[in-house]
Amino acid sequence: MDYSKMSPAEVRQLIREGKITGQTSGMCDGYAQGNLLVLPMEQAYDFLLFTQRNPKSCPVLEVGDVGSRLVKRMANNGDIATDIPKYRVWENGVMTGEYTDVSNMWRDDFVYFLIGCSFSFEGELLAANVPVRHIEEGKNVPMYLTNMDCDEAGIFHGKVVVSMRPMPADQAIRAISITASMPRVHGAPIHIGDPAKIGIKDINNPDFGDAVTIKDGEIPVFWCCGVTPQSVVMSAKPPIAISHAPGHMFITDVKNSLLKD
Repeated sequence: MDYSKMSPAEVRQLIREGKITGQTSGMCDGYAQGNLLVLPMEQAYDFLLFTQRNPKSCPVLEVGDVGSRLVKRMANNGDIATDIPKYRVWENGVMTGEYTDVSNMWRDDFVYFLIGCSFSFEGELLAANVPVRHIEEGKNVPMYLTNMDCDEAGIFHGKVVVSMRPMPADQAIRAISITASMPRVHGAPIHIGDPAKIGIKDINNPDFGDAVTIKDGEIPVFWCCGVTPQSVVMSAKPPIAISHAPGHMFITDVKNSLLKD
């Protein structure tokens, strides 16, 4: 089934019914996707401050009301506890399980953060004939922990996570121009070229997602990634947190074009 041509509401319903459990790259062409982090209210202010200090890694699309699962601004009748294909649950910084539905775990003190995702600019890249290799190969985007520190806020600290897309140098210049106009979904790349300079030892062994082919003459291009909050959760060790599984996003009703500067 070609999910790229389906509406976000249709795809969210299939996710809610458990009929889609895989990664969401390439789905609902033209619509923004979002990363998720859910925290108890006690830690939510610190994380909100963290997002303000790290806007490239954590561009906030929406923050939920305390205890609410309803997505009000980025989707019509979206349920943050059922409409993501795969969730991760974290206890004291350790992932304790992956689930397709977390509604039975929801608490009255939970606050969700919906964070911009680089999947949202991939349609713009494809329209400009810039290759998106993981879509070509039917894989999840490769993501890596780096040696770059986030700016701390309250209890939250940790390393920046990046996503990578390989391309020829001339198309990398085009990719910079396209993505720079979309800061709410990570904006321009944070690094281009030698992965070792940002602490990546093996480009063919990503920390999250799947390895993709890097062809002769191509260079790796790295963007800040919304998996960064999961790196931060591992470092800060809040008592409980819920995130999306890498690559498994919330698909919004908002067009990517509306997120441009």
